[in-house]
Parts: sequence; structure tokens; C-alpha cells
Amino acid sequence: MPNVIIDPNDVMIELKHLRKVFGKQVVLQDINLDIRRGETMVVIGQSGGGKSVILKHMIGLLQPTGGEVSIDGITISTPDFFDTRTIRKRMGMVFQMGALFDSMSTGENIAFALREHNPNLSEEQIQNIVTEKLELINLKPEFRSKMPSELSGGMRKRVALARAIALNPEVILYDEPTTGLDPITSDVINDLILDMQRKLHVTSVVVTHDMASAFKVADRIAMLYGGHIIQTGTVDEIKNSTNPYVQQFITGQRELPTGLEDGD
Repeated sequence: MPNVIIDPNDVMIELKHLRKVFGKQVVLQDINLDIRRGETMVVIGQSGGGKSVILKHMIGLLQPTGGEVSIDGITISTPDFFDTRTIRKRMGMVFQMGALFDSMSTGENIAFALREHNPNLSEEQIQNIVTEKLELINLKPEFRSKMPSELSGGMRKRVALARAIALNPEVILYDEPTTGLDPITSDVINDLILDMQRKLHVTSVVVTHDMASAFKVADRIAMLYGGHIIQTGTVDEIKNSTNPYVQQFITGQRELPTGLEDGD
């Protein structure tokens, strides 16, 4: 369990009446969610339910059909507006399969954002930052020369995390960080998520359907169902939820539990 002190009144990210429609398919109906500075918020829900769509709105890869996304009270995204400068300066994202550039070495992948957004950095400064980020994810400097094809799935995710933190973001978004990994490697990734929170004091948003991961890294968990956030709470509150849809999901039951009332 995380042990970072969180101020419940210090909201870092706010989703207000967020709505997303693709063609005739309504994916997000009315998402309202506050994410506190320095906390790790985990969003759970069924595959295809819109969890990753929420992340992509936060980092500006998608524009909402309705509602807005705010950081520190400043609106960064509406149906008619994108503040891409703020988004890219303050957020980093670890994509589901790592999304490393196959034609670039590990070091070049990590340095990519530095070269794009900090053109005044010298090559020596860039390489020093690459080494620093590799150390943060517990990889030796020699890894900078390896190609993505030479890395295991777990290593690729770690390098993707190093790339995400290259610009020292205030927020890190994780899209299914343990998908495709064995339980031991998954736990290594979970520990890295906790390390980033403690060492870098970042705000983290993790999308997952891996409940072991969710329960380990979360300060709070939000359950997405039917295009709405149906419950938000601490790990214990979610485990003890009386909402049948929450219980069905966290226990992996095919049928709704009986004897429970819908919660919110």
C-alpha cells in the first residue's frame, strides 16, 4: 500500500462531465473524477469499457465530445480546445505495449522527448539524463545501446517508463502496465510505480484490470461501468463495496452477487 501523505483538498486533475462518442457508440457518458496531487488513482473496469479512452483524454490524444479536463484548475481540453503545451510539459504516458520506437536504441528512445522539447540541451546533458532515468528504473547504463527487439516484455515496459519520466512530468499515466507479464515481472512494475510516486512525487493514474496490481499500488480506485464512474474509494472501501457490479468485477464472478444493493 502507498504511504505518501495526500491532501484530499488538493486536486491535480479534474474530469468534469466528460463524454466521448465514436460514431454512434457512446463510450463515456458522464465521467466525473477528481485526482489528488501526489496520489495514485487506479481506474478499473471491463475490457473495452473506456478506461484507456479516459487516459487519452488526459494526455490530449483524444478530444472530448462533451465536458472538460482540467489540471490545477486550468482547463486543458474541451470539445473546442486543446492546450497541448501544458499537456506535454506536465504529463508522461506509459502505453500498454510500451510503444517503443523499434528503429531506435533504448537510449535513443529515452532521449527522444528531450531532443524534441529541449533543443538547447547538449549531447552530454542528454546522455546524463538518460543514465539517470535508467538508474531510476534499476537498469545499468549499458542498456542504452540495446534495441527494443533485444528486450523482454518487462524490460520494454521499464524503458517505456524511463522515456515517460525523461521530462520530469508532474503526472504519469499508465495504460495496463502489467498486461502480458508474468506475476513476478508484474510485481516489479508495481514496485516501480510506487517508486516513481515516492521518489519523484508524481501524481499517477493507472488503468488496469489486474486487481492484484490495483490493490498494491492504489491510494484510491475508481470503477468504470456503463460509461460512468460508479464508485470511487480506498482499497478497503472498494474491497468492501456493496455495489454488485464492483464486487462482480473485483472477484471475477460471471454472475452478479446476490444480496447486495447497488452502490455509488
